[in-house]
Amino acid sequence: MKGKPVQGRMTADGAGEVVVFLVGMRINNWWAVRSWLPTLRAMVPMMKELGRNREWGMLGYRSLAGVRNFGVLQYWESKEKLLAYASDQGGAHRPAWAAFNRRAREGRGGVGIWHETFVVREGAYENVYVDMPPSGLGAARGVVPVGRRGERAAERLAA
Repeated sequence: MKGKPVQGRMTADGAGEVVVFLVGMRINNWWAVRSWLPTLRAMVPMMKELGRNREWGMLGYRSLAGVRNFGVLQYWESKEKLLAYASDQGGAHRPAWAAFNRRAREGRGGVGIWHETFVVREGAYENVYVDMPPSGLGAARGVVPVGRRGERAAERLAA
């Protein structure tokens, strides 16, 4: 986690709905490098493109990595903006998706991909960060002292 810790108890700033999008890949066969390496590399141009074009709706992200599993946790302004990016013919996603499908047919399951999308209404999420650098939704939206949104998790969920 990058950044300097923010002292005290903080919570994510902002109100309203948030879309949580998880996307990733799993290396099923380490020897199938031609299947998984291009899939892994394809995420970098997409994240750079989204970072340059904030108006497209991605609020922030965090990389997730394991031994076989690699992914990205993303926060979006709306499902409409997420779906618009996914289907944009001129963006980095469509060619990467087409290339993955070609390699998947040839690669016999050497790599798997997955995604999950959650549309979370206002009042159905809460968070707290204690002596942490901005993280997760707090990094995406900024942080404010907990007291502004409620001292307890139950208060923040009811807001």
